[in-house]
Amino acid sequence: MNEAGSGDVGIEEEVAESYRATVEKGAARLHRSWRALVTTGFVGGVEIGPGILGYLAVLHGTGSHLLAGLAFGIGLVALFLAHGELFTEGFLLPVMALFAGRGTPLQLVRLWGVTLLTNLAGGWVFMWLVARAFPEFEEVLAETARHFVDAPLDWRSVSLSLLGGIVITVLTRMQEGTESDGVKVVAAFAAGFLLAGLSLFHSVLDSILIFGAIHAGGTVTYVEWLAWVWYVVPLNLLGGLVFVTGLRIVRASVLPEAPGPDPAT
Repeated sequence: MNEAGSGDVGIEEEVAESYRATVEKGAARLHRSWRALVTTGFVGGVEIGPGILGYLAVLHGTGSHLLAGLAFGIGLVALFLAHGELFTEGFLLPVMALFAGRGTPLQLVRLWGVTLLTNLAGGWVFMWLVARAFPEFEEVLAETARHFVDAPLDWRSVSLSLLGGIVITVLTRMQEGTESDGVKVVAAFAAGFLLAGLSLFHSVLDSILIFGAIHAGGTVTYVEWLAWVWYVVPLNLLGGLVFVTGLRIVRASVLPEAPGPDPAT
């Protein structure tokens, strides 16, 4: 009985330590200066680019979405090692900081809005270069983009969007749950495989692919992109917040350091 009790205490201590670290990192993001916020978001849109380039190269050469999904993991590894940030990475850490009283809703909206816009701007620039450097990717870019913009707004599209938000938020949680850089890299490749290999709907990743098709002179237009992205963004948010972050908040709410009344009283 004592051994079991000691194990439970150890688990609670690990959960508490993870909670404190998550709140600290999330608060740092919420309190970034405008300059840091803009540059980090723009760089994030550029840094995901090498993963998209690898994805296109493998898809063009093999026709396999699963193999291309593995290559896309390069982009998530680049984000991790170079400390860039994607809009969808903000569904866990800053929300936990807000829950702990370390920020305001306005700061959270500012973080999300600026990061999303600058991610898209960085990705737009990167894909302009890709379209000029690799004209042979025009067909695969057009086919990939049409997969998204031609999708009707039905339960399948809703589910793909929710799953996109869940997978990227689970990646953030996995990377926060270990100190090993090697494990974090493996987690990035795993999430990249699921996101790109299974063509889940991801507001930033897929928008950048669509921009590539537009730059390459395909039949895709910005109007078609807007008709797709307007519902993917909130559904990505919903997937990450409800199915991952919300459950983490419920778990953290029983910790002594969580806001609110002491659970022991």
